[in-house]
Amino acid sequence: MLATPELSVVIPCFNEEDSILPLARALHDVLVKLGRRFEVIFVDDGSTDATAERLEAILGLDARVRAIQLTENAGQTAALCAGLDQARGRYIIAMDGDLQNDPEDIPQIVAELDAGWDVVSGWRRERKDRLVSRRMPSVIANRVLARVSGVELHDFGCTLKGYRAEFLRRVPLYNDMHRYVPAFAAALGAKVKELEVRHHPRRFGRSKYGMGRIYRVMLDILVLQLLVHFSARPLHWFGKVSLWVFVMIAGILVVPVAFTAMDLSSTIVFPGITALGLYLGVTLLSLGFLCELLNRVGDPGMERLYVVRETEGAAASPDQEGGAP
Repeated sequence: MLATPELSVVIPCFNEEDSILPLARALHDVLVKLGRRFEVIFVDDGSTDATAERLEAILGLDARVRAIQLTENAGQTAALCAGLDQARGRYIIAMDGDLQNDPEDIPQIVAELDAGWDVVSGWRRERKDRLVSRRMPSVIANRVLARVSGVELHDFGCTLKGYRAEFLRRVPLYNDMHRYVPAFAAALGAKVKELEVRHHPRRFGRSKYGMGRIYRVMLDILVLQLLVHFSARPLHWFGKVSLWVFVMIAGILVVPVAFTAMDLSSTIVFPGITALGLYLGVTLLSLGFLCELLNRVGDPGMERLYVVRETEGAAASPDQEGGAP
């Protein structure tokens, strides 16, 4: 049986039949030179092309290559979760399977993790994507995300990231939240660093994202704001809202007194509004207390909602270098 790896490389892939083999070869060369015990985990996110068959061919060449197959296309975050659940390394590197991320950047990321950083996030400074549909919306979204999260990153969307496993496992991962792991990790006390990485034009297939993703990013920004700031101190948020409600109710009560010349028959609605406002304010405070109590109980973690079929590569001795795929 192979020794426990120090480094796990997790690669979600969907319909990347032409990219898998070149990526596996490049990863093998880089990781062997790195001199660390490693494993590579490909997660087939319900591909409809020959991706699964290409992975089967790679598995027989190196025992350190593993594959997980999702029964249906569940999205990149779910695929990353599946790989994370199976990863055994104390460092986890996530990257795309389309050859746009460069395996040559992995040693730099590992070096930064060795230096004490908990999350090392890639920055595709020289991004090789379409200007209007990909790069411009990304710049705007990244600036908003940095402002909302308080984490000054230029490129939240770069999949190439390195993590200490203990922090990554504490981060809620669902929908498209894998992009915002640095923000969540920072809220948990992680030290986050951004590192410039290479980015290559897409050689095979086509992008899975386009302009239609913008509205989802905007919703994610709202969720990020609530999860990063609200979940930590919910009573403060509910308390602020209820305070404004009480101020408004006080104003409503003062109006009839301030304008004594007003026809009292026109103020008959004030008692009803006051009672409703007081009820709303007390309810908001109660919700805040309830959320605080739930936080104290503890976070049971996000249930992994997927089904996988896993296979492992050929058997080998712990010191095997492995043949190049």
